[in-house]
Amino acid sequence: MRALVTGAGGFVGRHLVARLAAEGWDVVGLTRDRVDLADPVAGAAAVRAAQPDVVFSLAAGRAKTTAAERAATTAVNTSPWLVDALPDRCRAVIRLGSSTEYAAAAHPLAEDAALEPRGFFGATKAAGSLLLLGAAAERGVRSAVLRAFQVYGPGDHPTRLVPVVLSAARTGGTVPLPARLSRRDWVWVGDVVDACVRTATDDALPTGTVLNLGTGVQTSTEELVGTAARVTGRPIATAAGAHPGRDWDTADWVCDPSAARRLLGWTPTVDLAEGLRRTWSAEGVPA
Repeated sequence: MRALVTGAGGFVGRHLVARLAAEGWDVVGLTRDRVDLADPVAGAAAVRAAQPDVVFSLAAGRAKTTAAERAATTAVNTSPWLVDALPDRCRAVIRLGSSTEYAAAAHPLAEDAALEPRGFFGATKAAGSLLLLGAAAERGVRSAVLRAFQVYGPGDHPTRLVPVVLSAARTGGTVPLPARLSRRDWVWVGDVVDACVRTATDDALPTGTVLNLGTGVQTSTEELVGTAARVTGRPIATAAGAHPGRDWDTADWVCDPSAARRLLGWTPTVDLAEGLRRTWSAEGVPA
């Protein structure tokens, strides 16, 4: 079976491509170097040329400083041309969404939570999810959106929290902490990839399904640092209030993963301590 993975050069995309290749899929990966997905003509041509049986839509833009950057990010994150470019042989298109499509809530977020995005990125991701589901329904292609919570694991961008914390453990550096309480539901990248593959291959899954991917456990930044210190066996210095925080940070951010368990048979298999241990070991530093 041939898979097209947009965002194949990104964090989750690289892990997904490796999993698919290991299982014998014929994988076509689209990266920024290969095609500009902000260009609908180039993007559609790349999809048609790939002739995929399944599309994994993982590409995501984040730049938003200038008007041009916001326009390009919107184009990548919505990709309104994608479904129309699918060949007739395509059986499913799977979109990796984001929990930032939802409003903050003091309770575990299920799929019926209000779409009140936190920030510009969340707004473009929410718009893209709705566009894909609507277009796929009209085209008659099975579709699904997987709204992942905070994904982590080996190979993440070095400016993200887990790489920053583990780097501090390795080098003796200091982790800047946000001034306000910030909790997240940390989900292992391999578990997210597993959900992507399950969704693509489960023809019984109703089209238009939206599933949240998380552990149901939220962890504060301070708690994560403490867990990392125990896992690595190294002290990790912190500086309280030294990080400005992000516009979507919240004191409560946790997934209700029951729908994914019920409809997909998916449950997270790696808890935060084990995931940090694996990430630390993958960097060549014994835990």
